[in-house]
Amino acid sequence: MQIVVDLNRCQGYAQCAFLAPEVFELHGEEALMFTPVVPDGRPEHERVRRAAAACPVQAILVGERAGPGEG
Repeated sequence: MQIVVDLNRCQGYAQCAFLAPEVFELHGEEALMFTPVVPDGRPEHERVRRAAAACPVQAILVGERAGPGEG
């Protein structure tokens, strides 16, 4: 799973850090740190999807990684 966060859109509400703390972490009041790739089969996948859906400004995009030979 690939994760992209539009840091210009992010307002630091920290819903993502609350719902998926293994992937998202707020440093200070506004600096969001996140893991851009979560390996397949990890339990964090559902939590990341919930975090993306809960983002008040919809700053989180989640997608599946393309495997070898896929575009």
